Amino acid sequence: MCLQKFFSNMLMKFNGGRMGPDGSPKVGKINFGDFGRLKPISPDWGFQRGGPVDRYYIENFLRKNSSLIKGRALEVKDDDYLRKFGSQVTKYEILDVDKDNPKATIIADLASADNVPSNAYDCIVLTQVLQLIYDLRSTIKHLHRSLKPGGVLLITVPGITHFIHEIYHPYWCWAFTEKSVRMLLEEEFEKENITIETHGNVLTAASFLHGVGAGELTKEQYDHVDRDYQLVITAKAVKKG
Repeated sequence: MCLQKFFSNMLMKFNGGRMGPDGSPKVGKINFGDFGRLKPISPDWGFQRGGPVDRYYIENFLRKNSSLIKGRALEVKDDDYLRKFGSQVTKYEILDVDKDNPKATIIADLASADNVPSNAYDCIVLTQVLQLIYDLRSTIKHLHRSLKPGGVLLITVPGITHFIHEIYHPYWCWAFTEKSVRMLLEEEFEKENITIETHGNVLTAASFLHGVGAGELTKEQYDHVDRDYQLVITAKAVKKG
C-alpha cells in the first residue's frame, strides 16, 4: 500500500468514514453545524454582529483607490465614504432621490438625472446602489455625462445576495455578475478605461447570506477569490480625456 493511500485510509477511519477521499463529506454525511437552520443567523446582513461581510470588499476597494477620491466628489445618500477614504476632496456633494434627506445637495433620480451638472465631478462613489435602479443604461449614461474628462467612477454592486423583502421589495431590481457590469459600463466608457474585479468564495458567500459578522472571518478566508462565487463586484471606470 502506498503511503498516500495509507494516510487517506487512516483519515477516513479517524473521521468515522464521514469524509470522502477528496476531503468532502460523503453524501448524507454533511454536518451543517450552525448553518443548518431555516432562518439566518442574523437577518440584517450581519449588522447585529459587527457589520456585513461584504463591507470588507467594498471598503478595501475604496481604500485601494483612495488617491482617486479627490476634487469635486459625489456620493449617494451621504458622504461617509468620501470622508473616510477621500485623499484630497475639495467639495463634497450628496445625491438622493429623497427630498427629505437633509444631507442631500442634489435631489435627483440617477436614471433621469438631467439636473445633475455635466463634466462636473472628479470622482463619483457609488456603492451598492445600482441594484435599486431599474433603468441601468440611463443611469450609467448620466454618471458618465456628469464626470469631468479624466474623472473616475467607483462602483460596487452585489452578486450573491439576499434582501429584506419587507423593506426593499418596491426597489430592489438586480443582482450582478462580472459580465453584466462590464457590458453595462462598456456602453459609455472605453474598454481600456474599465477595471473590474470579483470578490468572494463559497465560505464568504454562505456567511454573508447567514448574516455572519465581518469580524468573524479571517483575512485568509476573505481574500481567497473564487469567480464561481461572486459576492461583490467592483468596478473602476475612467472617462476618456
